Amino acid sequence: MAVRFSTVAVLLLVVAGAQGATDPMRTKGRQESATPTSTAASAPAAATTAAPAPAASASTGPSAPTSAGPSAGEEPPSGLSAPDGDCDPDNIGFELITGYVFSAPNDLLDSLPGTLMLTDCLEACQGNDSCQAVNYETGLCVLFSSNADTYPGALSRSQFPVFTIYAQKSCLGVKPCERAWCFDRVQGYQLSGFTRKQTPAASRQECLELCLGEREFPCRSANYHNNTGECSLSDMDRLTVAGSGAFRPAQDTDYLENNCVEEPVKLCEFRKVAGRILKTVDSVYQEVGSADECRELCLNSPYRCHSYDYGDTGELVCRLSHHSRATLADIQDPYLDVPEASTYELSACYNVSVDCRSGDMVARIKTSKLFSGKIYAKGSPNSCVQDVQGSLDFELRMAYDDVECNVKHQGLGRYLNDVVIQHHDTIVTSSDLGLAVTCQYDLTNKSVSNEVDLGVRGEVRPVLTEEVNVDSPNVAMKITDRRGSEVLPAAEVGDPLALRFEILDRHSPYEIFVRELVAMDGVDSSEIVLIDSNGCPTDHFIMGPLYKSVESGKVLLSYFDAFKFPSSEVVQFRALVTPCLPACEPVQCDTEDSSGELRSVQSFGRRRRRRSTSSTAVSSPSAREDLLLVQSIRIMDKFGFDPSKLAGNASESSTVFVSEDGSAAVCVNLAGVVVAGIVFLAAQLAVIAVWTCVWQRRRGSKQRHLDAMDGMSVSVPSMHSGHAGSHSSHGSSHVSRTDSLCKLYDTGYARRF
Repeated sequence: MAVRFSTVAVLLLVVAGAQGATDPMRTKGRQESATPTSTAASAPAAATTAAPAPAASASTGPSAPTSAGPSAGEEPPSGLSAPDGDCDPDNIGFELITGYVFSAPNDLLDSLPGTLMLTDCLEACQGNDSCQAVNYETGLCVLFSSNADTYPGALSRSQFPVFTIYAQKSCLGVKPCERAWCFDRVQGYQLSGFTRKQTPAASRQECLELCLGEREFPCRSANYHNNTGECSLSDMDRLTVAGSGAFRPAQDTDYLENNCVEEPVKLCEFRKVAGRILKTVDSVYQEVGSADECRELCLNSPYRCHSYDYGDTGELVCRLSHHSRATLADIQDPYLDVPEASTYELSACYNVSVDCRSGDMVARIKTSKLFSGKIYAKGSPNSCVQDVQGSLDFELRMAYDDVECNVKHQGLGRYLNDVVIQHHDTIVTSSDLGLAVTCQYDLTNKSVSNEVDLGVRGEVRPVLTEEVNVDSPNVAMKITDRRGSEVLPAAEVGDPLALRFEILDRHSPYEIFVRELVAMDGVDSSEIVLIDSNGCPTDHFIMGPLYKSVESGKVLLSYFDAFKFPSSEVVQFRALVTPCLPACEPVQCDTEDSSGELRSVQSFGRRRRRRSTSSTAVSSPSAREDLLLVQSIRIMDKFGFDPSKLAGNASESSTVFVSEDGSAAVCVNLAGVVVAGIVFLAAQLAVIAVWTCVWQRRRGSKQRHLDAMDGMSVSVPSMHSGHAGSHSSHGSSHVSRTDSLCKLYDTGYARRF
């Protein structure tokens, strides 16, 4: 394989020469383990990945450390107890320290070049009773018969170009999990601010055993203070609080992260980190068909896999690691910069469970990272919502009778809804998730048994046993015309309609009652309660009470005139319908009639009081459960109403459609035509009256003008020269002449001249 970058040539040397297939992880995908033909073949890898030992002046590899162990008389610290021959194999566990190399050449047991799996390296140590610790880097595994607790000075930081993983075997007092290792240890660091329990511990091993055995809460990590011996247990770790700054340096403190904790894995999100890959990984698989298959290998690994890369170190090569940026804060330069490469890091995982109860469904969410945001029913982000602030567990309760949560009833006993997990408080982003939750109830036929005891004592047994299958009622809600016969898909505001509730099986023994009938618009922003929780109409001018149909007691009708919301043409009706046996008792409702007086009416909106009988045992759970019915209709304004949506109901409506030459129909409302005609006639009469009045005034003015001309002796020039004192030839008085001149000016006579 051609190496694409020089700095990773040694890293890929073992991968390029891999031969033979193994499957140590027992998951899908194939891993090629390299087996060099000679010890010299592995020498470059061992030399390049070495870290300097504390007492050495030159760098040496993990397979050939120069430190001879502790000085004479050195007391080994209190740490993990090395397993002996009496340790139960089930109690053997490993503790990992990333970025450190153990140097004890006198205690070297074996060197396994070509090891591409950390799990293979740990299994080799577990199978060797003398092995107490290992050094691992991609392509090399070194086994030792001593450990860092015995020789603390032999453990030092690994050097460039790769980082080494040190693993120490111990015999635990608590049975660990079946994962490849139990704990990750970070020296000189602690997780601050999330302590759930604090207790003294004699050693680091006792502290991690306390975490493994914790039952009050899931212990994800612990801080062990070496000076004081305090052990602080927490239900958080570096990954759950990533980005919060809680993981920070602390002297004489060991951070212990539990790898046995159960994490959600049903729904996981990976985030792409472009331009870099890890220098050391836990597993290398070859001949992996796709990136999706590599992702599945990560999710099904025997450890908590948090990142993977695919096809960047070789064709069809998949590399997995339990590390990500959140767990590598203490490692110097853990990544190799490669512009064309990418690492996919686990962002968060979710487990979703649904609790189906008698009257509601509860969606419970568990996540691997602290979640702050909200969870809500899709379509009802403001009315059916639960705000979440910094939690790993949260839930949303959606009642079947809560119209706000928009739980859909599909078929018999099937309820479903869509739930949105939104990270931002206001907007929906690409990181948000949508979930479909469903509850399926078994409402199949129930067996009803009735045994009659005749009161005869002795060996005589009841001989009559009758078994009957009682079908659960299937109820439908329809919007029809006032007669309740024709279903209408659309109507016009003011059209006489009826809301029809019907048990489809006419032979069913049940009857029904209705309550909490609500009308909503099509955008979930406006609603009005039509029938309250008692079964009474809230406003009889909008919708009347529920009556039994004259044709059958299995049908309820409520009359109303079509109405709509200003924001939408769709009106959605939702109601709770409950079956009852043997009959439903109506409720008395006080309504206001047209005269303003209260009168009592009956409405079938209340459950019949249950009567217990000692002779009959009826098993009908479905009769006690409410049914949520939903129906919609399109209601148009009177202006611009589209007749094509009435589905042939023109004969029953007051609207007539006129079509010319097959062109688009023109909507003409008879009532509107009558009103428009009256207004037009009134306007015409008003115009005629005004014109007549004006004409009479003009005619009267002309007549007065002629009379004035006959009664004046004044000449026109004298009028223009301002001689207003002209004498009448008929001896008229001065007052008469003045009035005549005023009338003359009023008529506009002077302007005509």
